[in-house]
Amino acid sequence: MQPNTLSRDQHNISRKDISKNALKVLYRLNEAGYSSYLVGGGVRDLLLQQNPKDFDIATDASPEEVKALFKNCRLIGRRFRLAHVVFGRDIIEVATFRAAHSEGEGGATGDSGRITRDNVFGGTLADDAVRRDFTVNALYYNIDDFSVVDFFDGVEHLEQGRLTFIGDAQDRVIEDPVRALRAVRFAAKLGLRMDDDCVAAIEQHRHLLSEIPPARLFEEVLKLVQSGHGVASFELLREHDLLQYLFPLADSRLKQGDEYAETMILRGLGNTDSRIKEELPVTPFYIYAVFLWPDVIAAAQVHEADGFDPVPALHMAADEIVPQQLAATSLPKRYSAPMREVWVMQPRLKNTRGARAKRMLSNPRFRAAYDFLCLRCDTGENLKELCDSWESMQQTPEGQALLEEARKQAASRRRTRAPREGRPSAKKTRSRSRKSGTGTP
Repeated sequence: MQPNTLSRDQHNISRKDISKNALKVLYRLNEAGYSSYLVGGGVRDLLLQQNPKDFDIATDASPEEVKALFKNCRLIGRRFRLAHVVFGRDIIEVATFRAAHSEGEGGATGDSGRITRDNVFGGTLADDAVRRDFTVNALYYNIDDFSVVDFFDGVEHLEQGRLTFIGDAQDRVIEDPVRALRAVRFAAKLGLRMDDDCVAAIEQHRHLLSEIPPARLFEEVLKLVQSGHGVASFELLREHDLLQYLFPLADSRLKQGDEYAETMILRGLGNTDSRIKEELPVTPFYIYAVFLWPDVIAAAQVHEADGFDPVPALHMAADEIVPQQLAATSLPKRYSAPMREVWVMQPRLKNTRGARAKRMLSNPRFRAAYDFLCLRCDTGENLKELCDSWESMQQTPEGQALLEEARKQAASRRRTRAPREGRPSAKKTRSRSRKSGTGTP
């Protein structure tokens, strides 16, 4: 299989636009006698003149050989073994060229055609390209001569705005049903149009997503909602009936025409998209709080009708609703706990006077709870006066001091924890504007 190779003067990729740490890894592998390529999304985004979020590398060196070259390297993964070269908070992912599953003992495919283990190393660059999912992701930047190697017309498809599977689309989705979600994410992020065979494969085999572990689907949710294109991703998930596998409760409400749920989700995702574009921090618990709130508040109202006070009613509702969500996607406690806090703080925010209000301002979750309150207001609830009161309180000298205390508490919490997935670094501090809709801790 002969690729189309674009020489340095035939493409727009420049080394000055590539992460310095990625270049260090590429050059060291090259100097050690290994082939090394920038691959996938990094190449694709550079060709589109976008700033890549990640710079991944493909090489003919084995994971163990990569580790031997870099003291700052760790090997991860069982299903798909990778090397991570760590530069502080910057991680360069290095993958060994994959071969076909029929070669060697590192790969396994179940009776249904699903890939269950994917560690068949020792293939060629062409073998590795065949193993990738979409043509626009099978692009390689060769550090040896600065060319772009394109096996499946990926560059042309980018220019045409097409998203196309490599090989038979039906087989690719059966091999890994999560590719249906990846198709949505790339189509939304890059503004690409899915080919008809891609859409047909998704619609025929989307049910296989019900067999994917909740922890893996949680990772896909993070990628979808934190891509900066959450609204577009959400619309595509609904269009192709994929939302049911990620947020089944919300999906059920939307299919019943629940306008409140739809408005809240769209506004919550829109605010998150805006914050990401402004390089402001976001956190998964806020989006989960948004998606689950209509069911939580409905359940809480039932308990209030039975005589329970609002706060205990919300606790009971959360105990009922959250496990139903966990059956679809996992949600680590570091996210589920603050999500519950934000919900329970909603009735407490009705008190804007005295010592209780001051304690609320100094609570590390106040900003998230306040933003959530304002989102509810924007969704149509009669909460404007309450939101305005809290906004005014935050602008007073005492309010500023209490917010600063809350920020210090939140920072202290973060310092005691190791870096977690789904928490992108921030180059700016949080805005105090109501429009933020942050949900940031």
